[in-house]
Amino acid sequence: MVIRVYVASSTGSIAVKKHQQAVVGFLEANRINFQEVDITMSEEQKLWMYRNIPKDKQPKKGNPLPPQIFNEDHYCGYEDFSAKENNTVLAFLGLSLQPSVKDSES
Repeated sequence: MVIRVYVASSTGSIAVKKHQQAVVGFLEANRINFQEVDITMSEEQKLWMYRNIPKDKQPKKGNPLPPQIFNEDHYCGYEDFSAKENNTVLAFLGLSLQPSVKDSES
């Protein structure tokens, strides 16, 4: 299973940058294997992300903002990554055991 975090390396939003840093930093600190996918570098990846977010999770106006988290093709979420506060991260990410090594790719 590959956790993918869809990010935007080029964004004018400080809130988006901080949220991306918080999610990536949390995954790295907890040694959870993941792959960063930069949607600003690939139109195909950006469109895949947009298409695979469930309709009920998409914003009423505009496009979904990064970071968006997937486990393979399964959408995990965006929200405020509240799973890290209530220790339900593994369930949120669809993982059963704590991975032992991180494998972050830019």
